[in-house]
Amino acid sequence: MDNASIADNFSLLSKLMDIHGENAFKAKSYAIAAFNIEKLPHPLKDTPPEKIAGIKGIGDSTAKKIIELLDTGKLSALEEMISITPPGVIEMMNIKGIGPKKIHSIWKEMGIESIGELQYACNENRLTRYKGFGEKTQQNVLESISFYLQSQGHFLYAQLDAIFPMVNSYLQNLFGSSKVHVTGSYRRQETTIEELEFVVLESNSVIKPKFQTAQPPELLAETDRSLLYQLKNGLKLRLYTGSHNLAEILFNTTGSEAFLSAFHKKFPTLKYDAAALDDQSVFSSVDIAYINPCLRENESIIDKAIAKQLPPLIQVADIKSIIHGHSNWSDGTNTIEEMAKECIRRGLEYMVISDHSKTAGYANGLKEDRIREQHLYIDELNEQLKPFKIFKSIESDILNDGRLDYDDEILKTFDLVIASIHSPLQMNEEKAMMRLLAAIENPFTNILGHMTGRLLLSRNGYPVDHKKIIEACAHHNVVIEINAHPRRLDIDWRWIDYAVEKGVLLSINPDAHFLTGFDDVKYGVLAAQKGGLTKENNLSSFDLPAFENWLAKNRKKRNN
Repeated sequence: MDNASIADNFSLLSKLMDIHGENAFKAKSYAIAAFNIEKLPHPLKDTPPEKIAGIKGIGDSTAKKIIELLDTGKLSALEEMISITPPGVIEMMNIKGIGPKKIHSIWKEMGIESIGELQYACNENRLTRYKGFGEKTQQNVLESISFYLQSQGHFLYAQLDAIFPMVNSYLQNLFGSSKVHVTGSYRRQETTIEELEFVVLESNSVIKPKFQTAQPPELLAETDRSLLYQLKNGLKLRLYTGSHNLAEILFNTTGSEAFLSAFHKKFPTLKYDAAALDDQSVFSSVDIAYINPCLRENESIIDKAIAKQLPPLIQVADIKSIIHGHSNWSDGTNTIEEMAKECIRRGLEYMVISDHSKTAGYANGLKEDRIREQHLYIDELNEQLKPFKIFKSIESDILNDGRLDYDDEILKTFDLVIASIHSPLQMNEEKAMMRLLAAIENPFTNILGHMTGRLLLSRNGYPVDHKKIIEACAHHNVVIEINAHPRRLDIDWRWIDYAVEKGVLLSINPDAHFLTGFDDVKYGVLAAQKGGLTKENNLSSFDLPAFENWLAKNRKKRNN
């Protein structure tokens, strides 16, 4: 069991104790233990049991429970707590806006034991009768429930990316690699996915017996040309079946409905090559450039293909730097030196360290004295690590009135500033736009971070007018971040082409808090490809001289 799993057990135990109204001090101690365990640099499983209690932030009681987890894979105190908690109450922890103490009130005071009951109570305006539940809270809870229920059965692309090789290999072993081809939303690189889809060139009668294993997946639906299964993890697996034309099936199951409708309308006499091994022949048959699956979303891309104006899509290999990473100076796990050396190992040319600012107290944000210390430390590292270079940055919080949370004298000490909203997130479009536009107009803002604050499948972003934001960034020469964290991917890919059209640079940034977070660049690139981004329009693809030239121009701008 790794540290993250151990921390999850203690975090859940703490929350369940709060839900039950148990000893608040003990519940908080387990929450603190979870936080400390997750930050440990070495695996607890490799630590001698007698030394666990001596680790900072872990006492004797917690140590005994850690040893129990490591020995048995279970935590009896947690299992007991789960056994006396209705499953629906536990599920409420997935609803944004209600913490354990509010769930306690919902369960114990209101007698509500499921999300469905809670939704009904909100619709009946019953929550407002209880202390701590005003009309605004009730509306937020209702919206969060709706969002949660809609997202059930959906997965992040990154989640499926981890299991796709196993599913693909399994199907290829069953039916042969030449008969199995991925299609649908995964092939199209959608950010969230409900079904993993494959073309399997076999009949239903051949395929179905292969799935009659000891623990067969559930068959949800069947037609003469498809089978829909549900796997144990909730993922739906759709197989388009038959021994007929591969090019035809693959083409017609890859593109979105809007793309396919427009394509067939433009080329009504479309014919398919029965001998083709993929769907590239579909495009050559109508004498247009091949359209990458990730771009097959709407009619406009077809027009670009006809005009031979398809962009050369950005690739992971085009990324030259890590921009927007957090070190252990704020809430990251690794030192700046460790992060820089990992960049060097990956063949990157420079790194922009962007720890949290002072308003983010929850993330150990940097106050002015610590900024000065960090800058001296970076200067020392730059001497040691030449020609690699570390640039001084900050992720400065956009305050409630749109100001950044340092004065100009501090802001001008950074090579660049990323401006982001972290709180409060509950606001209408007018409020969100006021804050964002004010930050964009600040001469020290270089990059606008995660524009909408969304968390895919977890939290809707605050409402914004994308066009106005993009146009403001164009006017003030502010870069828009494509936050590459798989749960963010914010700005949404649908707005990338408009940003490029307006002359706005974008920047694929991992927002990394761990060294492994650098890997998230891949998901930012995949999302950027859907928007047609090229390396020329991506800041993190600039080589070191080009990046330094860009910085020099920005310094000149803010000094004028």
